[in-house]
Amino acid sequence: MIARMKSSQPQFPTIGVIAKQGETPETRLAVARLARYLRHRGPRVCFDPLAAALAREGEPRVMTATEMGQHCDLVITVGGDGTLLGAARALASSGVPLLGINLGRLGFLADVSSDAIETCLAAILDGDFDAEERFLLAARVNGNPPVLALNDVVIHKWNTARMIELETRIDGVFVNLQRGDGIIVSTPTGSTAYALSGGGPLIHPALDAIALVPICPHTLSNRPLVVAGSSRIAIRAPSRADQGHIIVTCDGQTDVFLTAESRVLIERGPHPIRLLHPKGHDHFGILRAKLGWGGHPAGPSLE
Repeated sequence: MIARMKSSQPQFPTIGVIAKQGETPETRLAVARLARYLRHRGPRVCFDPLAAALAREGEPRVMTATEMGQHCDLVITVGGDGTLLGAARALASSGVPLLGINLGRLGFLADVSSDAIETCLAAILDGDFDAEERFLLAARVNGNPPVLALNDVVIHKWNTARMIELETRIDGVFVNLQRGDGIIVSTPTGSTAYALSGGGPLIHPALDAIALVPICPHTLSNRPLVVAGSSRIAIRAPSRADQGHIIVTCDGQTDVFLTAESRVLIERGPHPIRLLHPKGHDHFGILRAKLGWGGHPAGPSLE
């Protein structure tokens, strides 16, 4: 649910800046522009190592994303949704809100245009913004420490041209034994990512739900499944022939290789991430713009 906030008191005395990996002219210009504006506004600003180099600050305060969770009141990412996903995993336990400046192609999460840094940030730093919480998934392989994902946990084949076999249980109840290229376990946030290309449903981010989307299933009746957000999903590869050919990928960025008798347990993470948006954030407007849907309605509102 979107919460609309406005306050006359400064809410963000310390702000962190995280830049997209891989220096590009667009990233360099956007980070420099953001740094100039924040200097003008006056908060204490911290940079991750790449952002510090791009901002060309005299003596920048440099820290990792995890350290920003301990010292900052707001973190701004400059890049695309991938940059924001990485920051979200690092910041989830801290409760520090996250704002994304979009240099990417789609920008479902990072929704502030680099051309509107000053105008959008002016209102947000004055306390006039929309805020929402998104839950993350936590994936454990054989009881090891969890790996977080804001978009999705994908169990998929690699290094082989044949199908793999996966057994799925939800809350201890057997669901199916499927053959195919893998399975996507997605949050509502991730329903516009890989799960969408796999034929999964678009899930409103306010819903407490998890989607399981098969990847190229051998049985055509094996369709996407939506379950409660509190579900505990256990997936294993029962066939020894598949061992060494299956990998778990979180948000497309973190990989864990499965070994013999591996089991993946996926459930809601313990901490949500808080996202900030310019006031008037419209989820359906973003879907229309990013997915090429039809424009404005032809007639008057039905409400």
